[in-house]
Amino acid sequence: MSLSLVQSRALLGLEAASVTVEVHLANGLPSFTLVGLAETEVKEARERVRSAIQNAGLEFPNNKRITVNLAPADLPKDSGRFDLPIALGILAASEQIQAARLAGHEFAGELSLSGELRPVRGALAMALALHTRGIATRLVLPTESAQEAALVPGGEVYGARHLLDVVRRFMAEDAALQQAEPPAADGWARVHAAAAAATPLYADLADVKGHAGARRALEIAAAGGHSLLMVGEPGSGKSMLAQRFAGLLPPMSVDEALESAAVASLGGTFSTARWMTRPTSAPHHTSSAVALVGGGSPPRPGEISQAHHGVLFLDEFPEFARSALEALREPLETGTITIARAARRAEFPARFQLIAAMNPCPCGYLGSTLKACRCTPDQILRYQGKLSGPLLDRIDLHIEVPAVSAQQLLGAPAGESTGSIRTRVVAARDFALQRQGSPNQALQAGAIDQHAALDDAARKFMVNAAAKLGWSARSTHRALKVARTVADLAGAESVRAEHVAEAVQYRRALRH
Repeated sequence: MSLSLVQSRALLGLEAASVTVEVHLANGLPSFTLVGLAETEVKEARERVRSAIQNAGLEFPNNKRITVNLAPADLPKDSGRFDLPIALGILAASEQIQAARLAGHEFAGELSLSGELRPVRGALAMALALHTRGIATRLVLPTESAQEAALVPGGEVYGARHLLDVVRRFMAEDAALQQAEPPAADGWARVHAAAAAATPLYADLADVKGHAGARRALEIAAAGGHSLLMVGEPGSGKSMLAQRFAGLLPPMSVDEALESAAVASLGGTFSTARWMTRPTSAPHHTSSAVALVGGGSPPRPGEISQAHHGVLFLDEFPEFARSALEALREPLETGTITIARAARRAEFPARFQLIAAMNPCPCGYLGSTLKACRCTPDQILRYQGKLSGPLLDRIDLHIEVPAVSAQQLLGAPAGESTGSIRTRVVAARDFALQRQGSPNQALQAGAIDQHAALDDAARKFMVNAAAKLGWSARSTHRALKVARTVADLAGAESVRAEHVAEAVQYRRALRH
């Protein structure tokens, strides 16, 4: 009779809960039982582990009664990440490796039938959770997953390609962990330096010809962290502008990059090539509310979380399901999304910048100088009515994107580059951060009164505009935030009437 304990982690959103893999070998009728609220993919580990141990040339205790418990028992476990700790627990219980030397290590990895280690989802989130809690432990992961986890500064992460690479560490007294491709000890510094020296992965705004007004609105949105709605006829350049917006944003801080990468790691979409690059998430308009905000069992992050510290681009805005669009209300205000289910509650970060694009009517040519609109007034109202007032109220900038003529498209020079615009954006954002410690979009009521105070002329202009346009209190405050950003781009300490005038023009109503 023997017992061994191996430590691992289960992912609950961005949280990584500690899981102890207990393995007990006893005499009796040979069996292999796995308990501990395991999902189907975890239960299938029995066959993977058996084959991996045997094909690696190690001894599987076929003549023993094997009981594996994943504790705590009330925590659901999913994915194949528990293959490696289960295999090590069986080897330790059968005294093929030294059980005492497993202390201080945490393991995760999926095993192939030959014993090869396959990457697991959420490796960076695991390392970040340990780092945030100040837990000193060694992470042992498949090589690809170890390269992710090594991005977290201060972590001790080891990678292995095969079960035998891990077993050697605990068979010999003084042997170091054998790794086919060990990540460098300064993995975080190495990858961070490489990303800093690499060419940015953003498309250049210089590709866009014309659209001076839209380019100015993008600059304001990037400087203040504001959301933006673009309305224009088909082919006017809305998607092209939106796809280049992320390049205007200030460079990511290390903390922002880690949070964004951790969410991508949970979804299995993280790539070290995009380290320190702001994400742009562009879901199709048939996406459901769950796809946008997250959900499922266990809860997984949605598109708004995948766009954390980046851009969420929603093309064909009114074509999204009404329930999906309305689910964006709270995240636009709070920067987080809470997924509550009967058995589980998970909170995901969702501080994104919304860039939305739409046609003014079903045919797309309302107000166009190129083609006549063939929609009836009722069709136009019904189409625009798909966007609720409360949702539009939460979008800071509303602009028209007119079509570019063929003469301008073919004869105009290239526009201003992303790099030069980003220089002004960074200066304005730094100005705001030094003054109030947050982008202008994040200002709340008291801070708005303090940092976006208006002189008499500006206040009179704002009051008249709000009264004539029928603004809500939220709309008025959002216009004030935009005016504060316009002032920051001009390098002005106070918000003047000309700044308010420019901000007011971005709170337009849809044409009908």
